[in-house]
Amino acid sequence: MTYDDICDKCEEWMQPYMDRVLDESERAEAEAHLDECSYCRKRYRFEESLRMFIREVAVESMDPRLKAKLAALRLEL
Repeated sequence: MTYDDICDKCEEWMQPYMDRVLDESERAEAEAHLDECSYCRKRYRFEESLRMFIREVAVESMDPRLKAKLAALRLEL
C-alpha cells in the first residue's frame, strides 16, 4: 500500500474517527497515520476546528424537514 493509499484511507476514516465509531484496529491505524503524516494531521485539525465552530454557532433548531432530507443523504460506511 502506498502512502497516498493510506492518506485516502485516512480521509475515509476521518469522520468516523472523529465520531469515535471506528473499531480498535482502525482507530490505531488512523492514529498512527495522523502521527506520521503532516497533511492528514492538518486536515484533522481543520475538521476538528470546523466542528467546534459549528457547535458554537448552531444555536437554532433545524427544521425537521431539512433534518430528514440531510439524514436521507448520509452514506453508510
